[in-house]
Amino acid sequence: MVPEGWSEGKVSDLLVGLESGVSVNGEDRKIEPNEMAVLKVSAVSYGFFDPTAAKVVDGEELGRAKTNPKQGQVIISRSNTEELVGASAYVDTDHPDRFLPDKLWQTVPKPDSDMKWLSYVLASDHSRYTLSNLATGTSGSMKNITKGELLGLKILIPPVIEQKKIAQILSTWDKAITITEQRLANSQQQKKALMQQLLTGKQRLQDQNGERFQGEWPEVRLSSIFDRVTEKNNGQSTNVVTISGVHGLIRQEDFFKKTVASETLDGYFLLRKGQFAYNKSYSNGYPMGAIKRLNRYVDGVVTTLYICFELSDLNKANSDYWEHYFESGLMNKGLSQVAHEGGRAHGLLNVKPADFFSLKVPLPSREEQQKIAAVLSAADQEITTLQQQLDHLKQEKKALMQQLLTGKRRVQTN
Repeated sequence: MVPEGWSEGKVSDLLVGLESGVSVNGEDRKIEPNEMAVLKVSAVSYGFFDPTAAKVVDGEELGRAKTNPKQGQVIISRSNTEELVGASAYVDTDHPDRFLPDKLWQTVPKPDSDMKWLSYVLASDHSRYTLSNLATGTSGSMKNITKGELLGLKILIPPVIEQKKIAQILSTWDKAITITEQRLANSQQQKKALMQQLLTGKQRLQDQNGERFQGEWPEVRLSSIFDRVTEKNNGQSTNVVTISGVHGLIRQEDFFKKTVASETLDGYFLLRKGQFAYNKSYSNGYPMGAIKRLNRYVDGVVTTLYICFELSDLNKANSDYWEHYFESGLMNKGLSQVAHEGGRAHGLLNVKPADFFSLKVPLPSREEQQKIAAVLSAADQEITTLQQQLDHLKQEKKALMQQLLTGKRRVQTN
């Protein structure tokens, strides 16, 4: 059902056409101020334009470049990955030192159409789903859409005054999201800096008497703080968990959306809440593998490829402190020294348990460990709160888009 005063139409009803870039060779290096550069496809994702994602262009190639990103237009990706083909972003300001490649289009609007509003329409779930299904290309390669497919995309079109009002409302949400993203990024950077200062002893906190902690931290082997855990499952648990850099130890079904473990779990290690596991598989942000503590569940079943361990003396070490320490990356140098040459088999580092537990780490007093952990956990809580706020804002904006762009919720235009 078409809302009163709206019309059924196509993207082509709003545009004179689409400007295309040309295939230009560029140099992938740091761009100096005022240097001319051609945009990469990655410059456009849904609702976000990044003019720094570009390659430097000069000489004859520069003479072939012709289309600059213009304020008030929408740039659209005609060729990209399956997830990003058809991605679009509104351009807030002119960029005379940037040029479009042949894989990006730019709108040329008709007088009575609002491109900010169109950018939200193209970023909606309906448009993304439709364009993704229209895209062609072999599996695993770049996908492509044609001008005809984009221009023929069916949309509901409100009067231009209503287009502008809808865009204005959604822009307010975008600003709130951007501010929250910046606050989150700042908090994450501050926490990283805190970790480097506190976990290396460069910055010392105060003890219970208000005096700053003193004295050098002795270096000890991990084996003097932790005991290896090798208890086999033997039917005690069916909760198969895996290590994710982002999510920590998480149920396989939740992470992979399926179980990839063997049918028989008796030979797996049984991990209990509060114990640690080291995944020797490198991943983004974890070049030497990730060490995580089991926090979500009472117990979990893990592959025997993991090195599992627990604190040997709670009076000597604070579990929260060591969770932060393992997350800091301070173990990477030592791990790189015990990862044997040629040991990356199937993405795994060849780190033997004996070598792992022989690694040396600085050991503050338990009281100092506890103080450090409290500061870093407070920083984590702030990050978690900001992430929840950001997720909430994005969900609210998504729901609002669904209402406003379909006319189920109308706006006041007078």
